[in-house]
Formats: sequence, structure tokens, C-alpha cells
Amino acid sequence: MRRFPASNEPALPATGPRNDWQTIVSLLPYLSAYKWRVAFALSCLIGAKVANLGVPIVMKHIVDGLAPVRHLTALGRAEHAPGIVLMGGIGLLVVAYAAVRLSTSLFTELREILFSKVTESAVRQLALKVFRHLHALSLRFHLDRQTGGMSRDIERGTRGITQLISYSLYSILPTLVEVGLVLGFFTVKYEAYYALVTLAALAAYIVFTVKVTEWRTHFRRTMNELDSRANSRAIDSLLNYETVKYFGNEEWETRRYDENLHRYRAAAIKSQHSLSALNFGQQAIIGTGLVFILWRATQGVMAGKLTLGDLVLINTFMLQLYIPLNFLGVVYRELKQSLTDMDRMFTLLTVAREVPDAPDAPALAVRGGEVRFNRVNFAYEPARQILHDVSFTIAAGTTTAVVGHSGSGKSTLARLMFRFYDLERGAGGAITIDGQDIRDVTQDSLRASIGIVPQDTVLFNDSIYYNIAYGRPSASRDEVIAAARAAHIHAFIESLPKGYDTPVGERGLKLSGGEKQRVAIARTLLKGPPILLFDEATSALDSRSERAIQHELDSIARDRTTLVIAHRLSTVVHAQQIIVMDRGRIVERGTHAELLEAQGHYAQMWALQQQRSPEVADAAVVEPVRGHS
Repeated sequence: MRRFPASNEPALPATGPRNDWQTIVSLLPYLSAYKWRVAFALSCLIGAKVANLGVPIVMKHIVDGLAPVRHLTALGRAEHAPGIVLMGGIGLLVVAYAAVRLSTSLFTELREILFSKVTESAVRQLALKVFRHLHALSLRFHLDRQTGGMSRDIERGTRGITQLISYSLYSILPTLVEVGLVLGFFTVKYEAYYALVTLAALAAYIVFTVKVTEWRTHFRRTMNELDSRANSRAIDSLLNYETVKYFGNEEWETRRYDENLHRYRAAAIKSQHSLSALNFGQQAIIGTGLVFILWRATQGVMAGKLTLGDLVLINTFMLQLYIPLNFLGVVYRELKQSLTDMDRMFTLLTVAREVPDAPDAPALAVRGGEVRFNRVNFAYEPARQILHDVSFTIAAGTTTAVVGHSGSGKSTLARLMFRFYDLERGAGGAITIDGQDIRDVTQDSLRASIGIVPQDTVLFNDSIYYNIAYGRPSASRDEVIAAARAAHIHAFIESLPKGYDTPVGERGLKLSGGEKQRVAIARTLLKGPPILLFDEATSALDSRSERAIQHELDSIARDRTTLVIAHRLSTVVHAQQIIVMDRGRIVERGTHAELLEAQGHYAQMWALQQQRSPEVADAAVVEPVRGHS
């Protein structure tokens, strides 16, 4: 099948192993649009750390300035101490101390104000791109997917972006800036020993944290996989609530769910044990480094090389470094988890579009609406051919019906018309509308020109009004009501307590089969396409409902090109052309009368169905369908 890149998106790379840097690089384009805002936020970050560095320095001068007070007290002249303190500028230092601390908070809050828009915009853009890309993927992908697990991956991925940006900008980068400032200050103001010991402790801490966290990562990944699997099983079970009840398998579903929860519990316990080992090791490294630093500073004070203010300054610096550094271990673990979650979401973007539009593909131009299948061959999988050399033409404004036993390939024709799959060039044949190969036009314009009433109408868990208006969301309320009237469902809707605002429930299960079919008809009428496709639209209905809805279907098919896929022959007896398929091949074609006269497959199917339900077959012959001659 063709592999063109999408016309509105760059070609996506093939799925493969990704490392953390690739994930980060994948995020950068979403931040580049706000580069000036990011630059200002980083400036505020540096300003906050410089101000934070000034806090212990001012405190050192306050302590050193208070030393004469103690000396005077020892000499018995404490009554003069307050004046000396004020004359020594200690009061100004106290004010400066408060101002520096306030500046730290001011710069920090400015940084968060500036960067909040960047974070939320990046999350929005990426989530929107993933959502759009998932809708652009082929039906094959969505048939193979597990919705619960995939939705959890997207949820964790978008949350991971927020955490990555938050931890990077608010924890890791500020800590690195502060470490650089403190090491430089130690080297210039004191001796290299303090900087070397601090650097050695930091290096040991980081190496230990990285190594142990890498070892722990597979526990977290296992937890994620088991969590997604449990969530998928739970959602799948709840979506199939009725089936579970029909077979009384509540306990069976509960056991299956508990099996996943049990495995998740085991992985979570291992993860917690490894976390405890990591935390203890981190504290041991921090404590050792602090002992070496304070021991040297204490010796310096006793030797008269350092003042008490210097001891306070060095201790405060170490606390300022190690408190966030202790949290940095947690941040790194969460950062790794965020990168893992983001990678799973970015991997969804690398899934290639099996049915892309060709570059610069034009929109479909429907003139009369003639549909032609020309020697169509198709297989979902190479080992199992579905359609074999299928050729027929639906003249503009006429109705063609395709009938046959289950598995003969009827519904595949509908999927190919909507380009849920593309035919292989050459050997696969072609489908054209008014002479235009549907592979060469945009999918949006193609699907806008075709309306469908499917065999199984699935509705959104919203109101009846929303589900009818879905055919054309821009339609006015009067147009929606007019479509409901045409589908003969307006009176039923008006009889409901909430009218058009009545919720239909999950997949429309609050409505009966006939009511859902009428909603589908109204939705298609509102769309107003030139080409119609009825895929066994009445197969799930009783005879009376089938006859009523069949009249409505034939009425809206008037003057439109229509393909009817049917199992019940009574619904297609007035079609201008009937195609009979068997095992993916066309075995007969003609009108109802011609096929009965031929005494072939169609005649046998008709005789069999008439024996089973003679009143339906007789009614179909006796009562002409409106809109057809």
C-alpha cells in the first residue's frame, strides 16, 4: 500500500528504541514558540538564586557585628551595647536580610508566572497533536488497540510534560545554579578544601542516585504496564457490561482484574523496597560530606582563622545545598518516570499513517455521483484474500444493492469506499467517483460526500440533539429538528421528559434499536451528502420496524447515488441493480426479477428467506417503496 506523508504534518519516524535525550528533543519544538518568555523566566531563576546566596552572607555579617556586644557584656558595659549595635549598622543589615529574602520570593514567583503559559501551552499543543494523529490512523490500528491502556498512556504523558518542565525549571536547574555559586564563593572567600569536599559529596550523591534509579526504572515500567493492562481489562469489561451479565461472568471478570492488581502489587512492593535503599544511601552520603565540612570550619574558628559568622555562613550554605539536593533524588526519579511516560505518548506519534493523503491532493469534486469499482482486489492480511476482481458501476442517482452470505466481503466494500483502507496500486484495482480515483483526493472531502447508516449505530454518550447534530455540527437548531422530522423521530423525542436534551447513555444503549437507527438516519439527512451507503441498516430490527425504516431509507435515497449492503433481500427488491457476492466474488447481477428468473444464488436465498419470513417478502413485493419506479 502507498506510504505518502500526510499533507499537513511532517513524515513520522519509524517506531524504535528511544532514549531520554530523544524524548527531550521531541519536546523542544513545543517550547521554542515561547523562547523570550523562557529566557525571562531563566533570568528570574538566576536572580532568585543570587538573592538566595546573599541571605547567609548578610547573616554572617549580622553575627560578626554582634560579637562586640558579647565582648562588651563580658566587660560589664552591656548598657552601651544597643547604641553600639545601631551605630555599627546591624539594624541596616537586618533590614537588608529581610529584603534579600523577599527578593528571593519575588524572583521565584515571577519565574512561575512567566513559565506557566509555556507549560500549559506545550501540554495543550502536544495533547491536541496526539489526539489528531490517533484519528488520522487507519482502522487497522484502532481495531488492534486497547482503548483503556492507550488513554492512560496519553494521560500520563501529558502529566509527564508538566512534571518534566516543573522539575527541570523549579528544582534541578535552580539547584545546579546554586551549587555553582556556592562552590565559587567557597573557592574565592575561603579555601579550596570546602569546594572540593562539597563537589565530591555532590558527585557521589548524583552518581549513586543515577545508578540506583536506573536499576529501579524497570520496576516503575513494570508497574506502568500492569496498571495500563488492569485499566484496559476494567474498561473493556465495563463497556461489555451486558455481555458480562448475560453469561453471569461477574466473578470471572473480577478474578481477571484481580490477577493484574496482584501482579501490580508485587511490582509496587519491590519498587518501595528499592526506594528505601536509595533514600538511606543518599542520606549517608549527605551526612558524611557535612561532617567533613563542619569539622574543618570548627577547627578554623578555634584557630582564629574563621569567625563565628563564617561558621554560620558555611553551615547555612551546606543546608541550602543539601536540603534541595535531598529532594533532588525524588525529583530525578520522578523526572525519569515523566520521561518514560512521555516516551510512550511520543511513540504513538511515531505510528505511521497507513492511509495518508497524497501531497497536494485535491478535494473530491462530485458532479453526478457515479461510483465505480474497477477490478478491486483486497486482503486485510496477505494470507487471506477478501475481494477478488470485483467490478461494478453505480450510475449517478441510482441504487445498487450488494447481497450475499455473511463473510462474502460486503462490508469491506463500505470500508474501502470510506478509505479506511487503501487499495494497492496496480494489482488492487481502483474505486472512482465521477472518474476520480479516491486514493488521489483528500479523505476529508471524500467522507464529506458520503453519508452512512451503519448496521450497528453507535451513539456518543451525550444528548439526542448532539448525536443528530453530529452529522453537521454547524447546523442550526431548526435544521436539526427538520432532520429529525424527516426521519420520523421528532414526535418520539418530544414525548421524552427532557426532549432533545435527553441523554442516550453509553453507546446509545438507552435507546432501542429502531430509535438509534432513526437517529442515524436523521444524522445522515442533516449531513446531506450526494452519495449514500446503507450497511445492513435494518438487520437488527423486527419486521414492522424494518418496513417503516426501509420506507424512510428509500425516501432519502431518491435522486442520490446509493449503495445498499443487505442480508435481507426484502429490503433491496426495488434496487435498479443487485450484486450477488459469494466468497469475495461477484457471482450474479441484475434486477430482482431477472435474478429470480435466473434461478441461481439469489433465487435460492430468496426462497430460503421467504420460507422463514413470508410476510416480509410478500410485503416488499406488494408495497412499492416510495421514491422508486
